[in-house]
Amino acid sequence: MILAGDVGATKTVLALFDEAPGGGAPAREETFASRGAASLEELALRFLDASRRPAVRAACFGVPGAVVEGRSKATNLPWEPDEAVLAAALGIPRIRLLNDLEAAAHGLLVLDRTAFDLLQAGVSRPRPATLALISAGTGLGEAIIADDGTRYLVLPSEGGHADFAPRTEVEVAVWDILRHEFGHVSYERVLSGPGLANLYRALRTYRKAPEPAWLQERLAAGDPSATISAVGLAGEDPVCAETLTLFVSIYGAEAGNLALKTLAVGGVFVGGGIAPKILPKLKGGAFIQAFQDKGRLADFMATLPVHVVLEPRAPLLGAASRARAL
Repeated sequence: MILAGDVGATKTVLALFDEAPGGGAPAREETFASRGAASLEELALRFLDASRRPAVRAACFGVPGAVVEGRSKATNLPWEPDEAVLAAALGIPRIRLLNDLEAAAHGLLVLDRTAFDLLQAGVSRPRPATLALISAGTGLGEAIIADDGTRYLVLPSEGGHADFAPRTEVEVAVWDILRHEFGHVSYERVLSGPGLANLYRALRTYRKAPEPAWLQERLAAGDPSATISAVGLAGEDPVCAETLTLFVSIYGAEAGNLALKTLAVGGVFVGGGIAPKILPKLKGGAFIQAFQDKGRLADFMATLPVHVVLEPRAPLLGAASRARAL
């Protein structure tokens, strides 16, 4: 069998798959709270022990951080995964670490059309045609899928940590408020689960709008970002609604930046856990308007297909695909 993992700052999904290519659904899958263990090897051992220690030929894990020389320091998680350490601890001879968006990008290549929803049809072009993936979740990830006409090559990046470039008076004000709080304001500071909460706090300050007592209670009772999204989608509070619109607009702008930098004529894919939850807002026009708003290249941007990835297992399936190839 092969072992695949989708490691996130909040949760980690581990699964065993059949060795055969296109091995279908996992033979066993389990989700863990990432911070419930001191390391990835501890979680993986727990999972394998519960699975009665099957024979595993190879393993691949998508991890939230840059992977250099087989090692990574997770961005939003106190882990430092290492291929050699994992191989020794798990007794698996072939182990590969991938950046989490690199794993998700490999997952895109094995999904069928039902796993996507359309935001912009664009123009269908023959190969070679580069693809790009941008995903907001606990953090913001970006990846490139280069195409030489016969095969795809996935290139990871840490583009989510590039400087946030405000485009409007409101965005400049938000950037300034967050600059005083964080120093460096990256796109991840505004395009992620925590980023949505950052936008909300900054907008609440900028608008000088007191927070209603009922909203204070809801924010304190659960995940603030999920609450802001739900209240914004329902139109129950004007600052939450504006926050969600601003989030979607900035998301579209950065997706457009990624498309320009990679010349992603094959299409741009919006992944991560947030997009499916706010799909009606993504389809409301603000995302594509900001995506296309690239001055002299606006007409070109309208020709690029844009899809939302609906399949949450894309990173896990991508890790499994790479494990089979080891």
